[in-house]
Amino acid sequence: MSASPGMARATLEAAFRVDVRPLLPTIAAPTLVIHARDDVVPVQHGRYIADHIPGARMLEVDGNDHVPWLADPDKVLTVIEEFLTGSHAAPSPSRRALRTVLFTDIVASTQHASATGDERWRAVLQRFGEITAGDTQRFGGTLIKSTGDGHLATFDGPTQAIRCAEALRDNAEKLGIEIRIGIHSGECELLESDIGGIAVHIAARILGQAGAGEILVSRTVRDLVVGSGTGFEDRGSVELRGVPGTWQILAVDRHGPPAGSAEAELASVPTPGPRAAMRRVDRAVAVMARRTPWILRGVARLAAGTTARD
Repeated sequence: MSASPGMARATLEAAFRVDVRPLLPTIAAPTLVIHARDDVVPVQHGRYIADHIPGARMLEVDGNDHVPWLADPDKVLTVIEEFLTGSHAAPSPSRRALRTVLFTDIVASTQHASATGDERWRAVLQRFGEITAGDTQRFGGTLIKSTGDGHLATFDGPTQAIRCAEALRDNAEKLGIEIRIGIHSGECELLESDIGGIAVHIAARILGQAGAGEILVSRTVRDLVVGSGTGFEDRGSVELRGVPGTWQILAVDRHGPPAGSAEAELASVPTPGPRAAMRRVDRAVAVMARRTPWILRGVARLAAGTTARD
């Protein structure tokens, strides 16, 4: 593609005239020959080379790519590693932990940039980045990275993530922009300065379902925050691209749990105070503890009177 027709013809002719067969027996270095079985260059050529280099190893892989590691990269890399080092190191176990993943995205960012100009829009993005970092820290989260028009953050629990999302939405509106947010809780792979795993992909796909000003969560998140006073609106079950099965999606209600819902009833039940929670025996012990100083003083007076009479 980068050569003139004459140069391409000359290159091909030179390649076809190359004949290294007389040199093969003189090669003393350890040799590994890799060839794809359905390559346009017949696999018999690779076998011939391996047969005539002293001590050479031959690896045949399935596929038709002339560059064999495109056909079966895992197998090829494993064999090359063993050939070069003498062993194949087992992959280090990944660090995995339960996290709540939060994605944000600025709605209509391109239109905002066109309307306000690059310099002003860049200032808005910088300010919102500072707000995101501050709110994430305030709610105990970790800001992982910027995604261009949004951010990725993680939290130890879903309630903190939802509260942070609500704060970010309100602060974004004060800046004159709208954001959408997706949240999911699941086991994630912890990398050095990033995070991975299917839970991250699910959160990103949920974000894609959200509209302007919406905070969408998976049913997993909803189930984990029952009793927190957070209300949700059911958005039905959807298929998330690249994720197996269907997923129930819910939107966080700005006004809290709707009246009559299970969340509202649970949130309305007062939490028993210390006295109400104490059992009868506990209350008796508490009474004795309050009267202990009086009892001790009485015993002390009695002891003092007895000593004086003696």
